[in-house]
Amino acid sequence: MSTTTDTKAMSSTSRRGGGPAPRIGLLIVCLLWTIPTLGLLITSVRGSDDANGSGWWNALAFWQSDWTLSNYDAVINTNDMGTAFLNSFIVAIPATVIPIMFAAFAAYAFTFMRFPGRDVLFIVIVALLVVPIQVAFVPMLNFLGPDGLDIVGQYLAVWILHTAFGMPLAIYLLRNYMTTLPASVIESAEVDGATHFQTFWRLIIPMSVPALAAFAIFQFLWVWNDLLIALLFLPGSENQVVTVNLAQLNGRLGEGWQLLTAGAFVTMMVPLIVFFSLQRYFVRGLTAGSVKG
Repeated sequence: MSTTTDTKAMSSTSRRGGGPAPRIGLLIVCLLWTIPTLGLLITSVRGSDDANGSGWWNALAFWQSDWTLSNYDAVINTNDMGTAFLNSFIVAIPATVIPIMFAAFAAYAFTFMRFPGRDVLFIVIVALLVVPIQVAFVPMLNFLGPDGLDIVGQYLAVWILHTAFGMPLAIYLLRNYMTTLPASVIESAEVDGATHFQTFWRLIIPMSVPALAAFAIFQFLWVWNDLLIALLFLPGSENQVVTVNLAQLNGRLGEGWQLLTAGAFVTMMVPLIVFFSLQRYFVRGLTAGSVKG
């Protein structure tokens, strides 16, 4: 009997992933994933001779290394990375807020309002998730270019594109989350005479913060790291964002490649801060609606 009980306990522990093997494996994967990033960081604070003369792991001997912040100074001040950094904020913040605002209204309508063709329209919107943005570049260049609205080169053009292609995922995530909210709260609001607008702002939005934060992470990282849209719809150096600046830095400074590592870390700082600030909402916002009951 004791042997049977011990076997069941071990089986239960194994199913829960509580054994040492999964934890050790996860630790190894995390270490392997971190090593390239660590090498990038160390190279970014090494001089040109050190970076070209030895591997980054040699810098781990602190007493033998000549570390410097001159790479960051050259990237930010000499190569206009500071201006590009500001331009990326100007692009990314509205391109994150606008789709969230419109998608929240649409998700509320799909969840709590009844109108003809609601399910069909929702399926069509979800189907747009599989449409790659690259197929729209030519028609959008014609529509936003000199033959159309003539706004290529302005921030408005990239705001429109990121909003349009971010909306399907935003509506899908927010609608799935809103279906998990207690219906009794909405019914009580209706009994008290609250309008849809009041219910949306006073009840639904505060309760949907995890889903809103989860999509905000996705959208902000996508916009911040985007190269193609910024390259095509923000040509020139006046409104240049960090990804375009980094790509051109790669072309101009092939010999001083240690400057690229400093530029890469400058572009990585903001996405890391955003993710770690909102990560507590991330899993909750993504998994809501996947399980009923």
